[in-house]
Amino acid sequence: MLVLDDLLFRPFVGIVDALHSMALEELYDIEEIQNDLKENQLLYELGERSESEYRARKEELEADLELARDVHEQLTSGRVEVKR
Repeated sequence: MLVLDDLLFRPFVGIVDALHSMALEELYDIEEIQNDLKENQLLYELGERSESEYRARKEELEADLELARDVHEQLTSGRVEVKR
């Protein structure tokens, strides 16, 4: 039974683990969030966004960036935790 588990189950778990890591990297793309921060700043400087909209979006993006950095740190250390 252990041989069957090793032959059938482990490759499946490896594939799922790789897909999970790729999804997290895509969902928490640090570079994309940093680009959104720059865009927010630019829109504010050009007068296309009010100060209150700018500050609200900036706070949201900074929180997203912190979370993305935490996720990437967990991915690189191999200790990803899924919270429900």
